[in-house]
Amino acid sequence: MEGRLISNKKNGSKKTLNTDTIYAGDSAKILKDKKLFPDNSIDLIVTSPPYADKRNKHYDSVHPNDYVDWFMPIANELYRVLKEDGSFILNIKEHPMLGERHTYVLELILEMKKSGWYWIEEYVWYKKNSFPGKWPNRFRDSWERCLHFSKNKKFKMYQDSVKVPIGDWSEKRFKSLSDKDFKRHMSQTNDTLGRNVSNWINRKKVFPHNVIVFEDEHYVSNVLEFATVCNNRVHSAVFPLELPTWFIKLFTRKNHIVLDPFIGSGTTAFACLGLGRKFIGIEKNKDFVVDALKHIDELNTN
Repeated sequence: MEGRLISNKKNGSKKTLNTDTIYAGDSAKILKDKKLFPDNSIDLIVTSPPYADKRNKHYDSVHPNDYVDWFMPIANELYRVLKEDGSFILNIKEHPMLGERHTYVLELILEMKKSGWYWIEEYVWYKKNSFPGKWPNRFRDSWERCLHFSKNKKFKMYQDSVKVPIGDWSEKRFKSLSDKDFKRHMSQTNDTLGRNVSNWINRKKVFPHNVIVFEDEHYVSNVLEFATVCNNRVHSAVFPLELPTWFIKLFTRKNHIVLDPFIGSGTTAFACLGLGRKFIGIEKNKDFVVDALKHIDELNTN
């Protein structure tokens, strides 16, 4: 398996979908090439686009007021290339501006819904090693959104792959319950376990909530808790390997194709390699691409 630095011009004559590849260039332009990215060809899209930052100091940042107009042409191409039963995970976070939260994330969600996307779910990534801090009217953020979009309400989802150990939660929980609690019927939503707590007895693993905590390999709460620290020192805004890994497990099987249109220094590619998935990345910064391909080659030779 080999990652390759390819420009869309060099590879424009090919008609097949190239996988385990990183394209150097602008996602908005490269995604429009239907020879490189045919319709309905991608199983999962997982990405973290540039920050919206009015100071314009961060990596390839976009002003909050311009964010929706900047991202929607890309979102439209992502909709085109995603399979009918595929999913799109968008890691994004709104930032304060002039003393209040900007609404560009909410505006983007509404605009994507207008263009045909279904907004299925919102997961929360809790960045447990965030630096402490405060401003006059707020504290420092320690979380980011991971928004789940799809083209249909029925899509591939492999929930068993992300089950978590229940630990001693059930024993502690049962101690505080009365006999009536053990006789409750399934909830009206007909979920898989419902309120009949007897269904939890002797279970070793359970499904997580949409906000998940992993602590000492036991299920303790409902936050996706991963540190922001990673081995990469080239990219200023890298998400941890565990984050794309979790979503790749949840929404794909082996040999499925995962696209990251803002792959940066290659975290999504590394997650795919570790899980036996195929990846395609796009990155505007060639230094990041070179660094990613270097590490991919190292993984392939080990």
